[in-house]
Amino acid sequence: MAPPSKYSPEFREEAVQIALRSSKTISEVARDLELNPETLRGWVKKYQKQQEPTPDAELTVSERSRLKELERRNRELEMENSFLKKCAAYFAKDPR
Repeated sequence: MAPPSKYSPEFREEAVQIALRSSKTISEVARDLELNPETLRGWVKKYQKQQEPTPDAELTVSERSRLKELERRNRELEMENSFLKKCAAYFAKDPR
C-alpha cells in the first residue's frame, strides 16, 4: 500500500492550475513550489487526461454551432486562397 500523500488535493489542484496558466515551464513552477518536477508533471498529465472529452461524447449545441461556423469560414478561406493563387499565376506570366 502506498503511503499517504503529504500534499492535499487542494494544493495539487492549485499547483496544476499555476503550471497550466503560467508562462513558466513545469520545472520552474515546481522549483517555485518546492516540488519535484516529475511529481508536478504527473499531476498535470493526470489533470489533462481527466479533462479530455470521451471520443463518443455528443457535441453540445454551442459546440455544434461553433463547428458549423468554423467549417463555413474554412470553405470561405479556401475559396479566397484558390482565387489568390490564380491571380498570382496570371500576374506572374504577364510580361510588363
